[in-house]
Order: sequence, then structure tokens, then C-alpha cells
Amino acid sequence: VQLVESGGGLVQPGGSLRLSCAASGFTFRGYMMRWYRQAPGKEREFVARISSTGGSTDYADSVKGRFTISRDNVKNTVILQMNSLKPEDTAVYFCQTVVIATQYWGQGTQVTVSS
Repeated sequence: VQLVESGGGLVQPGGSLRLSCAASGFTFRGYMMRWYRQAPGKEREFVARISSTGGSTDYADSVKGRFTISRDNVKNTVILQMNSLKPEDTAVYFCQTVVIATQYWGQGTQVTVSS
């Protein structure tokens, strides 16, 4: 299983970023996918998840209404569209899945929201 995130960067408050996670090594369309983030000095926290078919999504309260998770089961990719970004969204963002009771994480992509 391999998860590779991309799309992070520096953005001003109120701006947008689109994170991607390219998955390989497993039957992507069969598994729920999640995004987590970890800010400096803080524990890793849940951000969003999407069901295997994409028909069900869930979000942390802190991002609800601003972030949207989606997936493409042909391209084996999960997307996190982040709008109205705030300085408190600054963190390393990780893609995650569980395959046969084993957690897999990507290497993360840095998102910095600052003026």
C-alpha cells in the first residue's frame, strides 16, 4: 500500500488549496479514505473521511462547511478541497486508510496559512 499526498503550500487567510492523495497497492475502490492533520506541538487529528463509493462523507466540526472530500475510483485518488483557510488550519496533512486491519499513512504535505 502506498499513499502519496501533494498540493500543499503557503496560502493567505481566506484562500484555497486542493490536496491530492494518490493511492496504489490495494483495491482503492473498496476502502474508506481519510484525511488527518497535525499542527506543530499538537496531536494528529481527524479532518474528513469518505466511504468507498464516495456516497458518504464526514468532517471534523472545525472544517465543516469549508472543506470538501471527494474521490475518483478510476484514478485511485482522494481529494481534499480546502476553502476559506484560516491560520489554525496550518498543519501537515496526511492521507490514511485501513486495509486488513492495518493503518497506512502517506508522508504528508505541509499547509501553511499565513499573511
